Order: sequence, then C-alpha cells, then structure tokens
Amino acid sequence: MNKKLILKILICFYIFVFCGNIVYSKQNKVQEIKNRGFIIVGTTGDYRPMSYFNYEKGCYEGFDMSLAEDLAKSLGVSIKYVSTSWPVLMQDTTSEKFDLALSGITITAERKKQALMSKGYLNNGKTVLCRVEDKNKYTDIKKINQPNVRVMENPGGLNEKFAKKNLPKALLIIHNNNNEIAKLISEGKADVMITDTIEAKYYSQKNKRLAAPVINHSFTKDKIGILMPKNSKTLLKYVNNFIDKEYKNGRLYELTKIYIDND
Repeated sequence: MNKKLILKILICFYIFVFCGNIVYSKQNKVQEIKNRGFIIVGTTGDYRPMSYFNYEKGCYEGFDMSLAEDLAKSLGVSIKYVSTSWPVLMQDTTSEKFDLALSGITITAERKKQALMSKGYLNNGKTVLCRVEDKNKYTDIKKINQPNVRVMENPGGLNEKFAKKNLPKALLIIHNNNNEIAKLISEGKADVMITDTIEAKYYSQKNKRLAAPVINHSFTKDKIGILMPKNSKTLLKYVNNFIDKEYKNGRLYELTKIYIDND
C-alpha cells in the first residue's frame, strides 16, 4: 500500500472520529447537562401562577419552577435560571442561551417550526379578564371588538397577537410589565385583558374586583409545553418521558392543586 493511500485513510479516519464526536456531543444534550452539573432554564418571570420572580425572596416561583426542580432532580443536577422575555423568547431559544424554557409557553405550529416543543402537560386557552361589574358585558369577541373598549396586553406574546388579529376595532394598549396588567384593569386603566385561562383564573381568585366570565368557554383550545433548541432531540425525548412520569405519579395534579386550583 502506497504512502499517499495510507495518509488518505488516516485522514478519513481522523475526520470520522473527530467530527463524529462533535456531532454526538451536540446531539446528546442530556449527557452534556449531566456532565456540566446544572441545567440552564430560561423563564420570563412575569406569568403567574406559572413563572414569577419573587423580589422579596429573590427567586423564581410558580408551577413551572416546581416542574423545573423536579426535572433537575431527575437528572441529578442543579438549576441555573436565565431571564428572558416574550419578545425575545424564540431568539434566546434558537441562540441557545438556555437548555430549555419553562414559562407557561403555549405549543404552536409556528414555534415548532423554529424550535422543539415537548408534549403538552397543561390545558390552556385564550379568554377574558375584566372587572366584576363588566362580567356580563365582555362575553364574546364581537362585544370586545368595539372602538370604546380598551384592551391591554404585554408585548411580544400570543396575547398581543390574538388581540391584533381578532380585535382590530378595539383600542389596544401595550404595557411592558405583564405583572401589572391585572391590577391596572381592576383600577379602570383598561377594560379587558385577553389572556390564558390559567392566568385569568389566578387573578380572578386573588382579586375580588376581577372576573373571568368565559373561562370555561375559552376562545382557543391550547396546551402548554417546554421549549428547547432544535439540536436537543435527546433532551426532548428525556423531557417527554419525564412529563409522562410526572403525570402517572400524580405530580402534575398536585402542582395544579397548589398553584392553579387553590381557591
């Protein structure tokens, strides 16, 4: 065998082994997280009761944070939280600023085109949050889609998209801090917030001035899932199996009673 052929074989072998290891390491996200010793979780911290930042305690809390803790425990690692926001959530995901995102994220076809999403673990849907005295006034899209109705939404999320698409006649007010919108509505600074059934239920339970009149007849039927970058197929498989276990052992039901059905 001549020297040139031997050299070509060695080069091909080196490329196969070296590049193969790179591909494997990128695809085997689960092992990467275990080797690292912590999982990086992106969250908005502005969506009660799923994800919110407790400034008094200096930590994130909520349904999804408890779920993240369960996931980290199953992997045998700790958690590092990274703050994100709805306008840049997808950009942060695709640029791999975190391993996955938990923040009450609705599964959509658009998101699945750009990233990976787990199977759904909570039912959700778009509904109305308004003042108690208006609970019989804002019961459908037609009644809300009027020039004298002030609709307040946070920027960048599906609530804003839904309002722009379905309520073109209403006055849309964009407010940057999602945590403040329910209170502003109760104070009369706006009339309606289109939000998820989970968030509407939470605020209508916590604030007697607020109501969620059509919570059992939501405008959409959605599911919440976990978002992660495209190259995380091994992590997606692990997360889906994890969700199955959390469902079978009753943990998802337990978290629902703690954070959502706690009236």
